[in-house]
Amino acid sequence: MVELLQNYINGAWQAARATERLEVVNPATNEVLAQVPLSSAADVDEAAKAAAIAFQSWRRVPPVERVQYLFKLKGLMDANLDDLARTITLECGKTFAEARAELQRAIENIEVACGIPMLMQGDILEDIATGIDEMMIRQPLGVAAVIAPFNFPGMIPFWFLPYAIACGNTYIVKPSEKVPLTMQKIVRLLEQTGLPPGVVNLVNGAKEAVDAILDHPAIRAISFVGSTPVARYIYSRAATNGKRVQCQGGAKNPIIVLPDADLEMTTRIAADSAFGCAGQRCLAASLMVTVGQAKAPFTEAIAEAAKTRTTGFGLDQGVQMGPVINHQSRDRIENLIQQGVEEGAKLLIDGRNPKISGYETGSFVRPTILQDVRPDSLIAQTEIFGPVLGMLHVETIEEAIALVNSGHWGNMACLFTNSGAAARKFRSEAEAGNIGINIGVAAPMAFFPFSGWKDSFFGDLHGQGKHAVEFFTQTKVVVERWFQDWSRQF
Repeated sequence: MVELLQNYINGAWQAARATERLEVVNPATNEVLAQVPLSSAADVDEAAKAAAIAFQSWRRVPPVERVQYLFKLKGLMDANLDDLARTITLECGKTFAEARAELQRAIENIEVACGIPMLMQGDILEDIATGIDEMMIRQPLGVAAVIAPFNFPGMIPFWFLPYAIACGNTYIVKPSEKVPLTMQKIVRLLEQTGLPPGVVNLVNGAKEAVDAILDHPAIRAISFVGSTPVARYIYSRAATNGKRVQCQGGAKNPIIVLPDADLEMTTRIAADSAFGCAGQRCLAASLMVTVGQAKAPFTEAIAEAAKTRTTGFGLDQGVQMGPVINHQSRDRIENLIQQGVEEGAKLLIDGRNPKISGYETGSFVRPTILQDVRPDSLIAQTEIFGPVLGMLHVETIEEAIALVNSGHWGNMACLFTNSGAAARKFRSEAEAGNIGINIGVAAPMAFFPFSGWKDSFFGDLHGQGKHAVEFFTQTKVVVERWFQDWSRQF
């Protein structure tokens, strides 16, 4: 009998009030790993109230003491890295190496958040007028929450969680109902740090739990990563309720290849970007735009890289790409590939209906390339979220930049070249929040914000780094004057 997962509220594991539950399935084998409850609004209310009570004392714990719990958590996650990575592979499908790399990024955010005693400092100016000083201090908001996606169950909550609690907030994690096991294990590690009850809470669930988070009066700030339609919904509803919100949306990330780009390096990096994590990351390359004479050599090279990429179960030796998250996602991706063909694109490499020996019931799509995609076609503008690369061609870098800027997405854009002038022009003019130069996945390090523009982000402050500190604090300006009383003797 499979395990029914529990919520973690006020320092204790407890059954959800939910009567409805979903199966957590290994996408490579279709094996049921666990059952996850779809928690009710009452479960969210209990977690929010516990977090609100815990906030009153947690906010007064000195920052240098708050970060000690994060130091302990970093050590525990380092020690349990392989076990956590294996869990990610089992429930999410990515390869073991990809899962380990994801967790390293999570740990890097813990490390940065440990610098809160410096990052959270305010400003002071003495004598703004005679005998009057003015200062700006940062204080925590209260209860915050993350609504996390399925594609990075270990990393994305850590764009937010360590900064939130280091700044003195309390927190609620709502993991994706598709991949709840990783955060179950991480919260059990948090327990071992001795973190006070109610500081971090975990509520499993789906839409009812999400809406309850968006509406709950005690929850002051919400972080979200997912598709643009859902990001827009969450931003709108949460903002209407007066909450501070940051919502990372979808993407259609173009990579531009100039004729002077290094063929071998560019092909390898572009293939890793397009097909790594089975294309299920918000920084996956979705479109390759060749410029001028780059078309022929790079088309041939990327086709060979796609055709020879080893697809299978992520824990097996030598596997380079795992399955997509479930059968529904696989079917949607295959339908979009067909739609691209019907719109006139040439199916250069067809990854549909693969036969993976020993994993015939898995949710697999092999790397796929659609050539001669029209810029105005639906397939060129739709986030596929799978291992599908569309190829377009233009004659100049100006045309390539115009193509990048014509879309409504703005998550990432990358350029491959040996020209410093071209790189500078692209960096300056491309309308995207994350820019890569000879980089296929322009993922910011933890001390930089994970940027996004246009329909790829709703809000003002992004996750990670200084943006996270600003998001999880509110500023207070104090203007003070002290009257001298020389009659007192000290």
